[in-house]
Amino acid sequence: SLVWEAVPGMLFQENRQTSLHPLSLSWVLGYNSGLAVHSLMDGEDRVLLYVSSHTVVIHDVLGNRQYHLQGHINTISCLCVSEDRRWVASADRGPDALIIIWDSFSGIPVRTIFGSHPEDGVSAIAISQDAKYLATISAGTVQRVCVWKWTLPAEKPVCSTELRPGFGYQDYVTFNPQNPSEFVSNSKTQVIFYLWVSRDVGTLLKGCKASLLSLQTFRTVVGHFSQSVFHFNNTEALTGTSAGKLVVWDGIDPHACPQELRDKQHSVKATKVVSLQKDSITVLTVLESFIVTGDVKGQIKFYNGMLQLLICYSHSKVGSIRSISFCKPPPAPIGASSAGSTSCTDCSQPSATRNFILSNADATVFHVATDGINFEKVMEEAKKAVNAIACHPRQARLAVGSHCGLLKVWDYEQREYLVSRIFPEASIQCLSFDPEGYFLAAGFTDGSVHLLEAISLQSFCKEFKFSQGPVTHVSFSHDSEYFATADETYTVTVYKRALRNGTRCWEHFAELRSHYKPIRSILFGVQLDSKEPRLLSLGEDRLLIEYDLNISSKDHLEVLHRDRIEQIAVPLCLAWYPQFSNESFILTANSCYKMKLYNTTTKLCRKTLLGPTYGSPLEKIQILPTTNTADPQKRYLAYITKDKVGLQILPVDGNQHKSSAFICHPDGVSDLATSYDGRYIFTVGGKDCTLLKWEINLNALDAAVPLGGENMTPFYNLLDGGREGEFFRELEDYFYYAQLHSQGIDTLETRQVSTHIPLEEIPSVMRAMGFYPSEEEIEEMLNEVKFSKYVDTGEQVTKINLEDFIKLYVNHRPAFGLSMNKIRRAFQVLGYDNENGDKVIDRGDLLWLLQCRGEHMTEDELALCLTTLLGKRPGGEGSEPDT
Repeated sequence: SLVWEAVPGMLFQENRQTSLHPLSLSWVLGYNSGLAVHSLMDGEDRVLLYVSSHTVVIHDVLGNRQYHLQGHINTISCLCVSEDRRWVASADRGPDALIIIWDSFSGIPVRTIFGSHPEDGVSAIAISQDAKYLATISAGTVQRVCVWKWTLPAEKPVCSTELRPGFGYQDYVTFNPQNPSEFVSNSKTQVIFYLWVSRDVGTLLKGCKASLLSLQTFRTVVGHFSQSVFHFNNTEALTGTSAGKLVVWDGIDPHACPQELRDKQHSVKATKVVSLQKDSITVLTVLESFIVTGDVKGQIKFYNGMLQLLICYSHSKVGSIRSISFCKPPPAPIGASSAGSTSCTDCSQPSATRNFILSNADATVFHVATDGINFEKVMEEAKKAVNAIACHPRQARLAVGSHCGLLKVWDYEQREYLVSRIFPEASIQCLSFDPEGYFLAAGFTDGSVHLLEAISLQSFCKEFKFSQGPVTHVSFSHDSEYFATADETYTVTVYKRALRNGTRCWEHFAELRSHYKPIRSILFGVQLDSKEPRLLSLGEDRLLIEYDLNISSKDHLEVLHRDRIEQIAVPLCLAWYPQFSNESFILTANSCYKMKLYNTTTKLCRKTLLGPTYGSPLEKIQILPTTNTADPQKRYLAYITKDKVGLQILPVDGNQHKSSAFICHPDGVSDLATSYDGRYIFTVGGKDCTLLKWEINLNALDAAVPLGGENMTPFYNLLDGGREGEFFRELEDYFYYAQLHSQGIDTLETRQVSTHIPLEEIPSVMRAMGFYPSEEEIEEMLNEVKFSKYVDTGEQVTKINLEDFIKLYVNHRPAFGLSMNKIRRAFQVLGYDNENGDKVIDRGDLLWLLQCRGEHMTEDELALCLTTLLGKRPGGEGSEPDT
């Protein structure tokens, strides 16, 4: 009922309630310039439809409003709109690919087609003139063409056929406006015409490859095909080419009766090639009695049915055209051209009757008013990867930088751009405001660093170029005395504030190649006993390095501490943990889905916790600024994984119900930033050229926690079978057996019944439950329990109860258990191929590796372990002393 009562424009008239999700998409910047931009509304309205990452955006430009159609989990690969602009069809590529048909009036998805092309998703889609049928082409190596009647609930296509590889990769499809039973697709080198007819046994889809054109076919260079259309008043079809020509195909009679279509040989020939221009034709479409082309020079030309030029629109700043979309009603006749535009019009011919929207390869959208040939720039976004963002520390401003050298500052409350600057031939990789918000530091892929005034984006001083590789991180100290960068050559460079000619500025201080693998984070902090800044860097080499800025001198950066903080996992990010107790911590996240707390002074691992497990580890974390003055201890963490953005309630304790995550950039999220007031999170997707603004609802996040149960219930649920399962009973048995073991199995003295076991028994119970920690992990577990109350009481803990043991177990064990595949991969690394091609390892080599590499075992330890595994006691019957 909501769909049939919907009217145009109602999306922006409704008073929408606050989202019930912890994160809700609020605004989108940037779009996929490889796909078409469509005009949805009539006349002078500027309502656009386009794709940003995995979201379809309906954007009211004049009203500065957006509505987001969300349902895809993969990047949307194709989009089409019905002739009346009512129905929108979108499809994606990747696992669990979907086709979704939306009602553009209400924003409601009226039909979702699952498993349409399960191999690789969809590469091209079209909707028929009567809006009843969809044609789709799969994106796999072997492509499949399907026709769907989307108004029916059936999940199977009306008909389908498989294309031979010789047809080339078909990436464009369109219906015949006069006959929905006929459509055409093309690749760069092949054009295929399709005709589907209903028979008594079902529906048949015929495909015909058009003749292969070569230089000899018409004694002219044809070029690569771009798009194909059907002629509006005859049986011909047309295909635009990169050589500026139109290939004319002899099509099928759309008025033929079904019997004739069944009996007719389905063949199409190229009858002629018409040379229209020298420039490549990128867009070809039909409008009423016009054939319209767009080219790489930004020219839009209108031809009549005889391919005679009628009208030409052009503008010096348009560039290569990617799409043309016409508004619905006819506007006033064409008038005089505006400044910066040119036209060529034969007044004896009919004139264009609709305004239109065009998009180009440089991610710019124009509105063209045909009455005055006025090219109005509607949107201008980044045309290359967007990797750099930074939030102003005191105002609602966000800096966004891209690899095309475009730097913009955006007011995210008013949703408008304030200032922009282009760095020619440069790619912006990272950004950071200073703590006061006066300056903006930008790191580039050529190794340079620019220091800019935050308001005007003008250079504050001459660029620095001390890095030998792309700058990946930039950060300021709390007092702005220093800022530091990290680059892809594993080098940390520090810049210090100085007085030069009576003006305070920054100059190069020192640098050090301190890591031997990529640097994941650089972080400034404050000394605990003073207000002096401290600097840390974290690398994939598992090293956490702290630098001594006090004793460092010009061109000499001194290392204060170098600590290896991981044994197997790779640390990925770090942040200063909020002060919840008398002890100060650094928070890290690693590749094994673990979060760890390290003492800021000793760098001792004080706690290991299970982090969010949403398909990939945490890539970057930021502590949300506190906004709750009533309860300053209520803090939250924002994070990104490979493709998701999420929130985590602090303090972390391993409870999985305290976090929530949403897909933000299916092809990979490159960075995140949080607003100064903690109300928004911003993410950028790198190569998808998109920035997303997420509105935070902390009440929704807090409300979800009790749903997972109280006290120990969330941790019991992490065990196989939960609190009532066999695994828990087995763990409980081992726990109490460890009590007996600690008091002596053969003792006749009275037992001391307790709810605790000594810390020394922890490793044994862990191993009995199938978790085999290394010696370093055992030490971390014991230290975690031993010093858990030391800061508050000054005493060490010597025992642990069952509930605390369960928390320790679920937080330290592998997040997804130990699989047989991991064991096989380990032996593949250690072993070699035998004569049969199987992976094997010599017994002597295995024993040598166990005794000499890694956390090596002594001969006695090895003998004890092997005899225990074999079910024999050392020295007992059946033992092998020489083993």
